[in-house]
Amino acid sequence: MARKALVAKHKKLLRRRERIYQEMKKAEAEGREYTPPKSRQPTKFYNRCQATGKTRSYMRDFGVSRQAFRRYARE
Repeated sequence: MARKALVAKHKKLLRRRERIYQEMKKAEAEGREYTPPKSRQPTKFYNRCQATGKTRSYMRDFGVSRQAFRRYARE
């Protein structure tokens, strides 16, 4: 299990990423280009397991870590 502070930080980053993508879509509809500041670039975001909050061994297709995937497969 990941530290609770890191999981909370990740949720905050997800909300920020959604806002950035909405701003990008809005700018695209208006016909202009939008580039967020360096501190808010989408490449700064990382994936976390939805079950445990781990960042390593994350399986993108399923949204969980390797360990959680094995546990769910057994069930």
